Amino acid sequence: MDGNRRYARRNRKKIQQGHADGYVALRRMLEICLRLNVNCVSAYAFSIENFKRPKEEVDTLMGLAEEKLHELCEHGDLLDEYGVRLNVIGNVQLLPETVQQAVRKAEGLTRHNNRAILNLCMPYTSRDEMTTAVQNCVRNAIAEGPDIEPHITEEDIEAELMTTKGGSPPLDILVRTSGVKRLSDFLLWQCCENTQLQFSSTYWPDFGLFDFIPIILDYQLKVWNQEKTRKIC
Repeated sequence: MDGNRRYARRNRKKIQQGHADGYVALRRMLEICLRLNVNCVSAYAFSIENFKRPKEEVDTLMGLAEEKLHELCEHGDLLDEYGVRLNVIGNVQLLPETVQQAVRKAEGLTRHNNRAILNLCMPYTSRDEMTTAVQNCVRNAIAEGPDIEPHITEEDIEAELMTTKGGSPPLDILVRTSGVKRLSDFLLWQCCENTQLQFSSTYWPDFGLFDFIPIILDYQLKVWNQEKTRKIC
């Protein structure tokens, strides 16, 4: 969800409106994904590093998050209509208490939905997720008693990742908008194997169907070629 501020400056809008338009884009793209049978969507809504931004902007983002979390879980809204379970992934304890309450309510109201998953990553960094996973592995090893060998595997760490605990499948495509070609500490563990990276020059609030379809087609073509190669071998 990158490019909200540059989008706002380009269109001579307030930064707050740029973030609000970014939420509209999230709803739009979530519905497009669901209609295309993409059953797991992860959105990088707020980085832990974003707390370093001006207080006014952070307060606006927190207020917007609280408001939209309430909207998302309303009866008859998008998540309800498509049977989407919401997972808020990240260091939730860093959020204001009112936003934490909205998170708990939204996750609780959608917990029985089982047709698709929306991972809303906020406040999140991949470093924080991996650090937490390792800490949990150590706690689990200690809890098993002194006779257990202190051996932590990749599988142990992966099992403790927030995406794994939320039931997310392997990551197929990672899309970065706004023309920036870096991952910015997002899903670094998850995208290390068999993930297609796609970089779009479109700012997130403008991102839509005609930006997404070529990405999906490119992915399907590569999968088809891989399967064809396997059959030949």
